[in-house]
Amino acid sequence: MIKKLSIILTVSLVSLSFFLGIALAQPSLDAWKPAFDPSGAKYRCIVSNVSHPVIKGVYTGFAIRDELWKRTNGQIYLDYKPFSMLGGEVEVLNQLQMGAIQGMGVSSVAATNLGPRFGLVNLPFLINSFDKLDKFVANEKLFNHFMMAMDHQGITGLDITGYGNYGWATTTPVRTLADAKKIKFRTAEAIVNQILYREWGFNPVAMPWPDVPVALKQGVIEGLDHTPMVCNITKKFEVCKYYTYINYAQGLFIWIFNKAWLEKLPADLKQTFIEVVHDVCADIRKQTAQQEIDQIAKAKEAGIEFITLSDAAMDVLKRKGNVAHEKMAGEINKLYPSDMHRPVSYLKEVQDFMGYKP
Repeated sequence: MIKKLSIILTVSLVSLSFFLGIALAQPSLDAWKPAFDPSGAKYRCIVSNVSHPVIKGVYTGFAIRDELWKRTNGQIYLDYKPFSMLGGEVEVLNQLQMGAIQGMGVSSVAATNLGPRFGLVNLPFLINSFDKLDKFVANEKLFNHFMMAMDHQGITGLDITGYGNYGWATTTPVRTLADAKKIKFRTAEAIVNQILYREWGFNPVAMPWPDVPVALKQGVIEGLDHTPMVCNITKKFEVCKYYTYINYAQGLFIWIFNKAWLEKLPADLKQTFIEVVHDVCADIRKQTAQQEIDQIAKAKEAGIEFITLSDAAMDVLKRKGNVAHEKMAGEINKLYPSDMHRPVSYLKEVQDFMGYKP
């Protein structure tokens, strides 16, 4: 009997320690508390994001919350959950589709799981600078079609914010493509990235973002396919001391919402909700380019070495990267009943508009 009680006590203590560990690991949102009491809101929506709100593109959720409260006179409260508080992106996408939560600032790489058309912006060297992104957003026909990528899944895309240009943060310097082939690169759980990295001849390891810190420290991965801004702010440069500029794509957060929830809002509040998202996202996009410059400068001051590949190496990446365009064309060009723009080849339209040369 004593032995049995001892086992039960041990199991209970282990379980308690586990759950306390989870509780203690939860980040505090005290620095981003609303300056108002949300308890009287008539409508509430939970919105998720995996990253840190110091990143302008992530902070967007809090900015939308505050502006929405002001413009609706306290009728809508957006309960924002950054820091992967609700789980990894694939998991949260499922929650959103089922209506368990109402919105998400999903990364463009993970968004392809429910909206393959979103993979357009992950294609290498197509929309791979802040200027090109501005040009794409300004084309109403092409951008609106892009934002319809999940409509057939019951999810409405409204707008985008960014988190910089993708490259490689690594634990050992990558100065050549031969160096890159020795690295196990963490990539998002997205088919575009897997295609691209295999065509490049590298070693991609698909992994949820919350798993990255431990994987880096344990040597499961030796590099990240990510942006310098995110790597610096989320302290990945504490392990990865090198960053190789590739600038093959812009990292985006796509602000998506459960369509059924949005449609249930009164018409005036729905219109205000949409307008707020657009206005806030437009303002945040202007701030993001400068934030990348600032974060790179801070990383350099901290001793991170930034590396530029040779023109010949970049030409190889661009040439091989075009295979991702070819393999993803079918999914990106696929049309759904609710699409109003019905081009023969949406990808070709965007390539021509952006001046992309295979």
